Amino acid sequence: MEAVRVALVAESFLPHANGVTHSLLRIIEHLTKHGHEAIVITPDPRGRGPVRYGVAPVVRLPSVGWPGYPEVRVSMASAARVERLLAEFRPDVVHLASPFMLGWTAVKAASALGLPTVAVYQTEVPSYASRYRAPWGEALLWNRVRDLHSLADLTLVPSSHAQEQLASHGVPRLARWGRGVDTTRFQPSRRDPELRRSWAPRGERIIGYVGRLAPEKRMDHLARLADVEGARLVIVGDGPSRASLEALLPHAVFTGFLGGAALARAMASFDLFVHCGDLETFCQTIQEAHASGVPVVAPRRGGPVDLVAEGVTGRLYEPSRPEELVSTVQELVRDDDWRDRAGAHARDAVRDRTWDRVSAEPAGALRARHRRPRRTAIGKPPGGDDGGDRMRIAHVANFYGPRSGGLRTAMHALGGGYRRRGHDVLMVVPGTKDAVEATPWGMRATVRSPSCRAPAAIAPSCDSRRSTRC
Repeated sequence: MEAVRVALVAESFLPHANGVTHSLLRIIEHLTKHGHEAIVITPDPRGRGPVRYGVAPVVRLPSVGWPGYPEVRVSMASAARVERLLAEFRPDVVHLASPFMLGWTAVKAASALGLPTVAVYQTEVPSYASRYRAPWGEALLWNRVRDLHSLADLTLVPSSHAQEQLASHGVPRLARWGRGVDTTRFQPSRRDPELRRSWAPRGERIIGYVGRLAPEKRMDHLARLADVEGARLVIVGDGPSRASLEALLPHAVFTGFLGGAALARAMASFDLFVHCGDLETFCQTIQEAHASGVPVVAPRRGGPVDLVAEGVTGRLYEPSRPEELVSTVQELVRDDDWRDRAGAHARDAVRDRTWDRVSAEPAGALRARHRRPRRTAIGKPPGGDDGGDRMRIAHVANFYGPRSGGLRTAMHALGGGYRRRGHDVLMVVPGTKDAVEATPWGMRATVRSPSCRAPAAIAPSCDSRRSTRC
């Protein structure tokens, strides 16, 4: 296999442990094992993180904390800074891990350099708006998701729900990419009788949860399990909702964050795994529970629908009916035989889902879609073209001006990328007079239009509300 150079651009990385970081670590391990090269570009975290992981050096960019959630870091780096990093590394492909803020900067930089990009959709960020008391922001955030992923050459989605959802929002070029699971680390033999006795000294059945303690995980639904008879609730994880959850669940066991062997031991020691979050695009902890031989109860929405075989490896409930969650868990706590059978089926269901197998899929999916020759220089494939047919592309903008923010920048980045790949580009924009002129980003046709006040939804991205022609 020919060695490839992969630039991994991530909204978060070590020391933060989450689904995005977990997937990146497995990908880097795969690249290291097979002799490839990589670099990680990520916001600077709160706390000390590694300067290298496997084959990949880690470049950290200046960042600030997200308001109200300072652990989430937002990169402040410019597109020019990211473009320089990519130009120096000269990757064959840019992998955008759950792109949003830094991902938006990186996809524009990659487009300006003519580099192919794979965007991995992992987090349903727009739907978080209502959980954080900002429902007015959901439509704007979906616009950002669509615009960002439309710039990528390919978007990989982890579940059928995510694929249908992005398609409904107008995101093109979608392909499925699931996740692997470490079936050596997570296995039924890790079950620890001594740990179980410390959690449930009176022999109660153990209901386990593993994940962030945050509003998007529906902690209010998890708290309802305090009413389940004959059970002890064990909560593994940390986050902004921990204090309120501890007040609601005074008899539950809170372990805090666990990783490595300690997490595998805890997972295998559950009798039943419960996940309440209904915004999961995949839900890796379900696979880890299955690998541990533990059946699952999860919402009938998002990633869990693909992972839980109803009545075989677990049960699904309607997320709008938390009382159904409680009754289902109560039923399964009382049925030891069903849990034993479901746990065995769960282990069999994930036995062959190795990370080594799935980590090779993103690059393969991009090659299958584009069939491009390997690039010999930034933005210049052999023979001076894109390896495909020449296209004629028109970009039409409703709003345009010298200070119209991200829209103008995105048009220039797209146009420049297409031109470097040998295509013809025409930009049709409003302006003060009719004109046609050549620009570095393609031919620009200006159509005389009156000035206007930008709509409220557009104004935040502009430097001035009166900088727009429409």
